[in-house]
Amino acid sequence: MAADKKDGLRMAPRIIVEVVMILVSVFFLIPFLWAISTSLRLPKDSLNLPPQFLPTSFQIANYGSLFTLFPFFPFILNSIVVAVAVTVFQALFSTMAGYAFARIDFKGKNLLFIAILSGIMIPGQSIIIPQFLVVKTFGLMDTHWAIILPYLIFPLGIFLVRQFMMTIPKSYDEAALIDGADRFRVFWSIILPMSVPSVAVVSVMGFIGSWNNFFGPLIYLNTWEKMTLPMGLKVLSGFNGTGSLSVILAGVVISFIPPILIYAFGQKYLLQGTTLTGLKS
Repeated sequence: MAADKKDGLRMAPRIIVEVVMILVSVFFLIPFLWAISTSLRLPKDSLNLPPQFLPTSFQIANYGSLFTLFPFFPFILNSIVVAVAVTVFQALFSTMAGYAFARIDFKGKNLLFIAILSGIMIPGQSIIIPQFLVVKTFGLMDTHWAIILPYLIFPLGIFLVRQFMMTIPKSYDEAALIDGADRFRVFWSIILPMSVPSVAVVSVMGFIGSWNNFFGPLIYLNTWEKMTLPMGLKVLSGFNGTGSLSVILAGVVISFIPPILIYAFGQKYLLQGTTLTGLKS
């Protein structure tokens, strides 16, 4: 009996933590559940007080209206193209730069690394005017390149990859170099496969950041054919917000799907990447 009582006392803090985590999770899920519920209602029932968390009539037609009344599919396709391009380039450049800072000794390395990290502290809005002038000078206005090229360098991604690669023993590099491999072969065949968790973290952050990017498309894109999903959702709201809230939230619910899928498939690597990154400085 005494042993069972001690086991129960040891389990009590864990049970309390799990209950608190469940309650916090439910609290954060409430807006998502409300959005899904409202997307299935009649527009006139969208702003009822008190708010209702269950659909009133299951209006699937709200989702159909997205594709019949608006060019919603091109918005999604444009977002996928831009987000995938930004994700691939950010992951590639972050891993190459992270490898250089973590595994190669060269003059001025620490100073250059600090200069890159300073980009984390500079808001994107503060450099939008010179960035806009550069994009305009190169004739990239109203093209997807205007919202891809400025986001290729990801300082936080370089930092995360560098920290992760520093946890890998340098004996791998030395053995490969002795066997005749060059630096690129060491990076591509040995270090990069071992750094998949950190690459997954950078990729997910890059994809979600690009997928949700509203500021860039607002500045650089003018035509409907080039607009991404965040701009499309703004179009759904109509003039002075007169659009149907149910249809708008149907679009929002659809916009949830890609980030959720990306997170679901990369969850294993995300946990490893966030757990191991920074163990060695």
